[in-house]
Amino acid sequence: MPKVFPESLAAPAGRFAIVVSRYNETITARLLDGAVRTLMSHGTADQNIEIAWVPGAFEIPLATEKLLVQGDYLAVLCLGVVIRGETTHDQHINRAVSLQLCELGIKHQRPVLFGVLTCETLEQAIHRSGGNVGNKGVECAEAALAMVNLLDQIDRAN
Repeated sequence: MPKVFPESLAAPAGRFAIVVSRYNETITARLLDGAVRTLMSHGTADQNIEIAWVPGAFEIPLATEKLLVQGDYLAVLCLGVVIRGETTHDQHINRAVSLQLCELGIKHQRPVLFGVLTCETLEQAIHRSGGNVGNKGVECAEAALAMVNLLDQIDRAN
């Protein structure tokens, strides 16, 4: 029978960092609230959650890198929102941020969660930050907990 690593959302001992964009703060504050509430509801103490505000989504990877290098975090949750405008600017931001965050997770062997909404409209962003589609900040925190626990299980199995 194959070995299956069971999913767990129990908060392990340690710190979580959240990097959140101030741009579109009415949306990102709702994502942040969902993420923090979720981490705490699964057992993370509030003093083990550290929040770094950055000007916009484009700045998220640099702050994430600095946190991963200088801090001992179990995971870094990255929250923001990029809404399509009249040009393709959003596509460039989304691609750059998503690729950099993926690379940082691999480089540092730590979960780096992509909680950046990439929406066509403000209405879509509202729906994904606590509206009728849920709160992607909650989903990001749940994924962070699941990944931290999975990586711990993999380490202990070897």
